[in-house]
Amino acid sequence: MLEIDPRTKIDAVLGKLEKALTDGDIDAAASLFQADCYWRDLVTFTWNIRTMEGPDHVRDMLAKQLAAIKPNHFHQDPAHPASESGEITEGWFEFETDVARGYGHIRLKHGLIWTLLTTMTELKGHEEPKGTRRPMGAEHGSDPSRKTWKEKREREAAELGITTQPYAVIIGGGQGGIALGARLRQLGVPTIIVEKNERPGDSWRKRYKSLCLHDPVWYDHLPYIPFPENWPVFAPKDKVGDWLEMYTKVMELNYWSSTTCTSAQYDENTKEWTVTVERDGKEIVLRPKQLVLATGMSGKANIPKFKGQDVFKGEQHHSSQHPGPDAYSNKKVVVVGSNNSAHDICAALWEAGADVTMVQRSSTHIVKSDSLMEIGLGDLYSERAVASGMTTRKADLIFASLPYRIMHEFQIPIYNAIREKDADFYKRLEKSGFMLDFGDDDSGLFMKYLRRGSGYYIDVGASDLVADGKIKLVSGVGILELTEDSILFEDGRELKADLIVYATGYGSMNGWAADLISQDVADKVGKCWGLGSATTKDPGPWEGEQRNMWKPTQQEALWFHGGNLHQSRHYSQYLSLQLKARKEGIPTPVYDLQKVHHLS
Repeated sequence: MLEIDPRTKIDAVLGKLEKALTDGDIDAAASLFQADCYWRDLVTFTWNIRTMEGPDHVRDMLAKQLAAIKPNHFHQDPAHPASESGEITEGWFEFETDVARGYGHIRLKHGLIWTLLTTMTELKGHEEPKGTRRPMGAEHGSDPSRKTWKEKREREAAELGITTQPYAVIIGGGQGGIALGARLRQLGVPTIIVEKNERPGDSWRKRYKSLCLHDPVWYDHLPYIPFPENWPVFAPKDKVGDWLEMYTKVMELNYWSSTTCTSAQYDENTKEWTVTVERDGKEIVLRPKQLVLATGMSGKANIPKFKGQDVFKGEQHHSSQHPGPDAYSNKKVVVVGSNNSAHDICAALWEAGADVTMVQRSSTHIVKSDSLMEIGLGDLYSERAVASGMTTRKADLIFASLPYRIMHEFQIPIYNAIREKDADFYKRLEKSGFMLDFGDDDSGLFMKYLRRGSGYYIDVGASDLVADGKIKLVSGVGILELTEDSILFEDGRELKADLIVYATGYGSMNGWAADLISQDVADKVGKCWGLGSATTKDPGPWEGEQRNMWKPTQQEALWFHGGNLHQSRHYSQYLSLQLKARKEGIPTPVYDLQKVHHLS
């Protein structure tokens, strides 16, 4: 019997899927899916970010969306041939809807669809001005009233927000706000980015001096302008800050630095926001149609409350306010926390000659940076991946094609291999008293990040200092209270301190909504981040996507954008297309708007 090649298998299923969808035969479409199938849609079918799990969920989505979406023209991408491994056949395809063009990935198991990813790439008639559509720049010919590019840009910057109103306002000018602002500018959506710091990139520059990216360069590119080929693998904070400042300028973003948002209210009748900001000592009122909070996925600083904090005569601050180690040589410093920031700060303080103690209140997942790069990221984001033909876009889509419900099944073998490779390292850490974990189900770093955004450290050297006792450790015991010059623990120990750093993480992003808009709106939106996995700090029920991120929320015209550089790059595309569609009056019927189960 002749073997059927992978391309033919993918063509056959795509052909059946297109016929069922164009015929409006929802049952026929659903019958093409496995019983344990997953269809992840990024905006094209749902005008949302949703994963349909099982044929019944697929059927429900199509019953509500198909007539409006009108999908068609499914065909494989000839640049990326279909492939087969074991019982899985996979391929890449292009398609269209009534208003957009899309790109997708499909995995077949036993001839039926196991996983399907559909993503929106552009809106018809509103394509980005790139390639053959790029702007000329120069205006040939003669015109006495001609304005130069620079004059036009200066006029736009002077008028937007003063005599003309932006369509969107982004609160927060860090990596997320900048990436989204760049996408919106290319789509012709008038946008102002509001940032309290003096310069783009200051959110990095003003952190402790040893801070570097813990993710490698291949994972961290911004839209449109990738890092140069000689960029460091792990970029230092000031280099990141300078890159963001350069990027903001060359991408011609309307970036209002030294500007503070003081309040925002939404008018349900006029369908617009009233956003009050303070800039150059003046109060300015902006009236955008859409408001995006890009204040960082971690939200507001979480500072624990202990008895005696008002009594302690030393210095206390959150890790986000930590200036670095220089002023604390020969001082006794206690860092409360045991995740990324805590380790970085402890290591820098030890190098500066401080007597530093880490207080670990709960277990932490540790993964060595080189092991993460080799085993965890190497196939998608590495020089090896680039050499094999992997692009940033393809890597992002491969990662996005794995449904969150089963992603841990792919991650567990990776972290089992890391645990075996670095067994001696982990034994040394545990011997020092450090409490280790690999997540509730041994799925490691990425699942912890997606579920709770905390509870891990990518080791770039501090763990050896802990294992060797150079960074002292108090583990598994709570803080009872603070005295004038010390910390008292529940087991009776006392630790003298000149400085206490609270590396205790952040609350949900909707805390910013409470401050800027109202507690009612924050509660209406609910908790941001997490999947509903019913694991530590990610309460159920299962939601299947990151809560409230990059998609419509229960508060009309309010959006949340954040995450690491990878997520800021990837998901800014889908958020920008949702905003552009609304600006142009394109119908955007949202499927399955997220319900609120948790307020913070």
